[in-house]
Amino acid sequence: MDKLKCPSFFKCRGKEKVTASSENFHVGENDENQDRGNWSKKSDYLLSMVGYAVGLGNVWRFPYLTYNNGGGAFLIPYAIMLALAGLPLFFLECSLGQFASLGPVSVWRILPLFQGVGITMVLISIFVTIYYNVIIAYSLFYMFASFQSELPWKNCSVWADDNCSRSPIVTHCNVSTMGDIIRVNKSWLSTHNLTCINGSEAYQPGQLPSEQYWDKVALQRSSGMDETGVIVWYLALCLLLAWLIVGAALFKGIKSSGKVVYFTAIFPYVVLLILLIRGATLEGASKGISYYIGAQSNFTKLREAEVWKDAATQIFYSLSVAWGGLVALSSYNKFNNNCFSDAIVVCLTNCLTSVFAGFAIFSILGHMAHISGKEVSQVVKSGFDLAFIAYPEALAQLPGGPFWSILFFFMLLTLGLDSQFASIETITTTIQDLFPKVMKKMRVPITLGCCLVLFLLGLVCVTQAGIYWVHLIDHFCAGWGILIAAILEIIGIIWIYGGNRFIEDIEMMIEAKMWIFWLWWRACWFVITPLLLIAILIWSLVKFHRPNYAKIPYPDWGVALGWCMIIFCIIWIPIMAVVKIIQAEGTILQRIVSCCRPASNWGPYLERHRGERYKDMIGPKKETGHEIPTVSGSRKPE
Repeated sequence: MDKLKCPSFFKCRGKEKVTASSENFHVGENDENQDRGNWSKKSDYLLSMVGYAVGLGNVWRFPYLTYNNGGGAFLIPYAIMLALAGLPLFFLECSLGQFASLGPVSVWRILPLFQGVGITMVLISIFVTIYYNVIIAYSLFYMFASFQSELPWKNCSVWADDNCSRSPIVTHCNVSTMGDIIRVNKSWLSTHNLTCINGSEAYQPGQLPSEQYWDKVALQRSSGMDETGVIVWYLALCLLLAWLIVGAALFKGIKSSGKVVYFTAIFPYVVLLILLIRGATLEGASKGISYYIGAQSNFTKLREAEVWKDAATQIFYSLSVAWGGLVALSSYNKFNNNCFSDAIVVCLTNCLTSVFAGFAIFSILGHMAHISGKEVSQVVKSGFDLAFIAYPEALAQLPGGPFWSILFFFMLLTLGLDSQFASIETITTTIQDLFPKVMKKMRVPITLGCCLVLFLLGLVCVTQAGIYWVHLIDHFCAGWGILIAAILEIIGIIWIYGGNRFIEDIEMMIEAKMWIFWLWWRACWFVITPLLLIAILIWSLVKFHRPNYAKIPYPDWGVALGWCMIIFCIIWIPIMAVVKIIQAEGTILQRIVSCCRPASNWGPYLERHRGERYKDMIGPKKETGHEIPTVSGSRKPE
């Protein structure tokens, strides 16, 4: 610093801020928090949150669940579960991240005993991120394959076998030969060039061209998880491209990803609207809509516990609560941002998107059922079968099929990328909070390094047995671990830290509200939401079934590996609890009690936001460890 030009430290604050921003390019000069940075605009944050919450499940899981659980009647438990479980957890996590301006691990200064919960969230996000980008790679492959005059899965081609057919295949029939009537199979019939006696045929369903294309061309699927096979090179290239896109969008953190989401978060709505308009003009569309959410609605389904469980789990996973991403993204908000209104907007947008997507999907599936002479129930599938078999099959039958296919898979690509951005941001935010000086200087190499490592780990998912790995990780890691983390999160913050104290923290940010405003949130946070989550966890464990894909059961070692993955994620909860207790002082009871209290450096990140309640918290320190007067009001995480 030039002392002649700047004789006083206090007069040089503005200049230092510019210098810091130039070195730390993810922090803007006008950011409130000059250590971590803030969202450039409120819209950047909202679109990032919408993109994180609105994912592939909105397109392929919700429509199927609605159809399968009573049609329009399913919206009743869905809305109730949104109010009782989804929104309370969403609001809690957004408030927590914004109040402390910390990611999902460091934010547990609020309750050191539970820091392992944050580690569990990040580890599960890492596992899910590995296979989620593989699904994006599938979308890229299909999008590229659609750039042809005729979609390659429209008809059975050289890659197909004898079972490839859109109509039932004759397996046996009666023939007349030399005055006798005998029963023969299809191959004998073809060899002897004879014809069946009318009405004597026995049929078996054929495999659609799109189904065989998915198995034999896209995946080159092996016979089971035991047969790994080779890496499917074009899927590996698509996976690499997906990671390059993610890395390019995140190299400046929220400053770059916040701009990319203006396209990736909005474009899916444009495509869904186009597909809905196109689907509504097709013959049979009304029949598909009727099956989805119309006259076929079955309100008697509401008596079944399974319907309510499906509604709760769909809300829970659709909003991406307990993954760590909501805390990470909210940590870059300005302190006084109205996180309550944000939670309402994002949650309602997510749920309305699910309903809207169902109309676009089922209108075209209704047309597919019409032209194939089948019932809608016979063409409706869930998960991968909907996205990569049933819907592509329907698109192949439309005039201009390649154009609609490109649009559809590009939409899946953008839906997946939004969620992927937030997941990687969760990982990098955790690293930033733990190693702020390293991250400030090496954000780009660390971000790209994370993408490279996750790409290499994901290569097993693009082998010929890759689809089995994708299903295995999804079945175990994206299930019980998240539920356990969510239950401990709400118990720790509301029951141990104190729900009333947490409400006071929120009021510091969004100003005090009348007691009647908090009445609903207290009821949910203290009683309804935790009990509901515990019930879902118990139900899921009771209803556990051995995973399989395409009716092929997983080997014992595969199931054991799945349990090992989930244990690896949640084992850090007791480990970190033990570590914190050992590090504390006093008797064992005193240590436990001290670990159930907020750490000395818990509170708002910036000094000017600490108020009277947090004025005595630890201030910023130099590298020597001596406290210095706070000028800019920032506090570096320890």
